[in-house]
Amino acid sequence: MYDDEVLQYFLNHQERLFPERVAETVEEAEEFLEDCMAVVVNSKREVWEYFEEEGVDMEEADEDAILEADEVFDIGDGRYLIVEG
Repeated sequence: MYDDEVLQYFLNHQERLFPERVAETVEEAEEFLEDCMAVVVNSKREVWEYFEEEGVDMEEADEDAILEADEVFDIGDGRYLIVEG
């Protein structure tokens, strides 16, 4: 479900969401992401749709604010990892 690029990105940036590291290896990262049911979406629009489906109040938010949320990780290739901490 999570490719090496996503897993490595999460390993390198996990402190943005969590005060302490939750994973030290790619395997631990994959297990953690599976446990918290993190999702990878393919566009900014899909990030927005994900939050809408989850019932997050976005009335005051714009696309940039959603993309800057701590739980949204921009993989850098157009995909986004969403981790609910």
